[in-house]
Amino acid sequence: MGGAGTRRQLALGTAVLTAAALLTVAAPEEAQAAAYCPGRKVRTLPFSTGTVLVYKRSGYVCAVTVPEKPGTKRKMSVSVQARGGRPVVDEGRYAYRAGPVTVYAGQRCVWVKGAVARGSVSSGWILC
Repeated sequence: MGGAGTRRQLALGTAVLTAAALLTVAAPEEAQAAAYCPGRKVRTLPFSTGTVLVYKRSGYVCAVTVPEKPGTKRKMSVSVQARGGRPVVDEGRYAYRAGPVTVYAGQRCVWVKGAVARGSVSSGWILC
């Protein structure tokens, strides 16, 4: 046993692992956020000290703030507010991320905010 089929499976497995490693190295903050927020990424909101990643699935909107340089605890926050509702906020001193926070927006617009240390971003009404 161990003919061409086995070699082909090993080659395919190696290719998949290599591709996954490259994606993780290329965009570690996106890989991290994808592990916490279900759905597809609909917005990336970069700012001087980090990025807010916004995901959507079945009317739910989820957001995570990730710092530009993870590993050091600093003040971080993320919030998502559906139009007509109250914001859902996660705020504190974190080393790797703030969030995830999730709201049900249905077809309504949402306002997303995020901050790391002194840098921040505010989206205005999006996903309308």
